[in-house]
Amino acid sequence: MNIEEYIASGILELYVYGQLTAQENLEVKKMMDAHPEIRKEVEAIEMAVFRLSSGTAPYLSARNYEKTKVRLNLDDKVRTLQPNRWAQYTGWAAAVIFAVGTYTFFNQYKNSKDELEVVSTENETLKKDIQVVNAQNDEYSTVLSFIRGKDTEQVELGGQAASPNSFAQVYWDKQSQKVIVDASGLPEPPEGFEYQVWALKLNPLTPTSIGLLSNFTANSNKLFEVANVAEAEAFGITLEPAGGSETPTLEQLYTLGQV
Repeated sequence: MNIEEYIASGILELYVYGQLTAQENLEVKKMMDAHPEIRKEVEAIEMAVFRLSSGTAPYLSARNYEKTKVRLNLDDKVRTLQPNRWAQYTGWAAAVIFAVGTYTFFNQYKNSKDELEVVSTENETLKKDIQVVNAQNDEYSTVLSFIRGKDTEQVELGGQAASPNSFAQVYWDKQSQKVIVDASGLPEPPEGFEYQVWALKLNPLTPTSIGLLSNFTANSNKLFEVANVAEAEAFGITLEPAGGSETPTLEQLYTLGQV
């Protein structure tokens, strides 16, 4: 915080009004010793408070004094009067009101500033969320357009002995060789395991890994793009240890489907 920001923060007014803690008072005094402009600002605030309290005291001109003396039938003898402290009290009361009002205004300003910062932070978070959603929508639209493409072939993968209720779909465009897997029919994989997708040639049986369905839980729509495939007679999905396997574990074959 530079000198201008420190002066504008309102802490000097609170110092003059005695609203700071002992530690904060020491910090302000250190700043006053180190920066003459801060000391000058404190003196200006003190003078403003003094003038405010002094300015509220009533003024009695000499002419009004003579008129008042005649009405009260007073002579010029010296009389001992009780001091009228009301003017003093009024002046100090005004100073206190000024101090309280300024302190209240400062608190309201600080609270408003804090609320504005919170709103700004929430807006930034909302903007980022919107950007994420827009990116997801664009990605989903691209996938949907591919799935619906006239050159895209859908291959149904049915459940096998390891998981009879499982199912999946493979969308394959033979011209572009692009492959997208819809794995919404697969259960959540156990911890430490991942699903691995295989492109198969059946005679002889030759499996080729075309990718892992990584971050399965985090993928809400369960659509995965895997490696391109030039030739395949079937597709299968097995459950493998995290990181995948060089050859499929047939005992963990979850789904299989011929092209």
